[in-house]
Amino acid sequence: MIHQFLKAKHWQIFTLTFAVPMIFYFILFAGMMSTAIHLSQSQQPDPTMMLNYMKFFPIIILLFMASLFGWHWSVAIGLQNKVPEPIKMKVKKFKTFFFIPLIYMLAFLAFFSLTMNELSGPNPEPNLKFMGIGLILIIPMHLFSIFCMLYSLYFVAKTLKTVELQKEVSFSEFAGDFFLIWFFPIGVWIIQPRINKIVGA
Repeated sequence: MIHQFLKAKHWQIFTLTFAVPMIFYFILFAGMMSTAIHLSQSQQPDPTMMLNYMKFFPIIILLFMASLFGWHWSVAIGLQNKVPEPIKMKVKKFKTFFFIPLIYMLAFLAFFSLTMNELSGPNPEPNLKFMGIGLILIIPMHLFSIFCMLYSLYFVAKTLKTVELQKEVSFSEFAGDFFLIWFFPIGVWIIQPRINKIVGA
């Protein structure tokens, strides 16, 4: 999988991680709008019909996150064998911070799916205690996950620049790459050709 991500062209990475999820999102959005129009014209509208569409959002998010995180992992881990010998990258720290947002995202999607199932059932009775505890836990975990994701972007950018320059680099030297990776839909068109050049694709 790592090899495929490193060898892939920029348009392939863009399509997999951004274009395909967005196409699914627009199809889902169109379906929601069509249902909303139908409900507005119905004499006995059933608002829970709209909630049925919400069940598909976790699938779109999982598709996007799996491909984006797969690319991050491939660059950070797949290029380690090209890092100069004296330089020590904090790979274990990266791996820890990398998986925390994934675990949080899976937990959040499970919470979201359970909540949507309760609200869209024949007799919607939301468990307010469960939802309250979930929201209390989500806020700090969400903030910590953002920090972990920023560190992952930092590590990916540093790894790429270290391999390119074959020396220890400071943040000022790879700050541009950091922001390109952060704003992925634009940055991938610049970053991926450089990765292709490094791996000889």
